[in-house]
Amino acid sequence: MNGQTDFGALLLSADGRIARAPFLIVAAALLGVASVYEAVVGVTLHWLTGWFVYPALIYAGACVLSKRLHDRGKSGWWAALILFALVAVWPRPIGFFDFLFGLALVWAVVELGVMGGEMGSNRYGPNPLRSGV
Repeated sequence: MNGQTDFGALLLSADGRIARAPFLIVAAALLGVASVYEAVVGVTLHWLTGWFVYPALIYAGACVLSKRLHDRGKSGWWAALILFALVAVWPRPIGFFDFLFGLALVWAVVELGVMGGEMGSNRYGPNPLRSGV
């Protein structure tokens, strides 16, 4: 991201790396948009507009998750597991498999939200915290 915030590249491209703080802000914003959408839209309208809203949110989430996974030195394809688990337990978990998906989400929170990125450059690009150096 080269020290600048380019929301188009952030939400529409899975290339590169993203630091922890911007990731947490964007992830919270995407979850907030999904929550507000669920709360505001009625059941009838939900069936019509959900076909446009959810694919956009999932795509943006996949891009942001991939960038953060790249910062941790992992393949962006792990974002598919995280998104599948999130969709499976949304809006509330029910049953044993949702418990397993919940464990996957706990792993994702620790891996992406708590642990820092790899120091220096990796195969996905330069360290986003030291890109100006």
